[in-house]
Amino acid sequence: MVAGTAIAVDTKPTKPTKPTKQRRRRGGMSRPRGVDWLMLAFVVVAAILIIAPFYLILVNSFKSPADYSNGGPLSLPTSFYFDGIANFWNRVNFPEKIWNSIFISGMVAVLAVLISVLNAFAIGIGRIKGRSWIVLLFLLANLLPQEALLYPLYYMFKAVGLYNNVWSVIIIFTVIQAAFGTYLLSAVYGTFPKEVLEAAAIDGATRWQILWRVIFPISRPTLSVLLIFFFIWTWNEFLIPLTFLVSNANQTVPVAISVLQGDRLMDVTTTSASALLGLIPTLIFFLIFQRTLTRGITAGAVK
Repeated sequence: MVAGTAIAVDTKPTKPTKPTKQRRRRGGMSRPRGVDWLMLAFVVVAAILIIAPFYLILVNSFKSPADYSNGGPLSLPTSFYFDGIANFWNRVNFPEKIWNSIFISGMVAVLAVLISVLNAFAIGIGRIKGRSWIVLLFLLANLLPQEALLYPLYYMFKAVGLYNNVWSVIIIFTVIQAAFGTYLLSAVYGTFPKEVLEAAAIDGATRWQILWRVIFPISRPTLSVLLIFFFIWTWNEFLIPLTFLVSNANQTVPVAISVLQGDRLMDVTTTSASALLGLIPTLIFFLIFQRTLTRGITAGAVK
């Protein structure tokens, strides 16, 4: 019989260690620090600075000139005065200017997105030679100031008979916006999964079928964001429409507002009314497509 060595075993129950107490609120949120309060104050001040111009436009649009002289720009109107809005509406034929802006901005947005898709498909997926230099060229095209384009474009459209024609502005902004869209989509399509393209090619899909049935549906959120931005950017453009649309019948909303202010020397209330009428269409457009814009921006966050 072999004697075994006795091993002492401590049967005393161990005392559980207390977890370290973390100062956190419910939901895992930490207590606000001084930096958090500073950032909150900064956001509040920035929001006030952004809202202040809209408040001035809205309040002064419904004031009479006498009410504005007595109370100043910050006071609320004593009574609603609609003559300023009616005067601007009738002077510039506002429905005509709205249609010009919608037609130009809509055509530019659609054509620029279409050209951007075709260019980016060739550059990002087709892998053409000199891809990096071509993308750099499109980037440099976006850096050119509009003032540098006015002189050659003026004589070019004069020669072809498109001066004082809405299609001259459509062509210019389509090229400008498509350059930015091509630069952006080339980077997106450059990271497109090759397995998906190879599977479509094995199934017998042509290049056009791959573009419209595979790439276009997947990149639709990004294209919707580009479409919305192109529309708003073109709507707010001023210098090129002012230069190439000299007749009253072809002018856009921003040009009509500025020309009328310089020609008729409107009072402050009518000027505020014109700014309000020019702001409402873009605000409505943004509210209609707000959900589409949000989905397009967040589409790449979750795969």
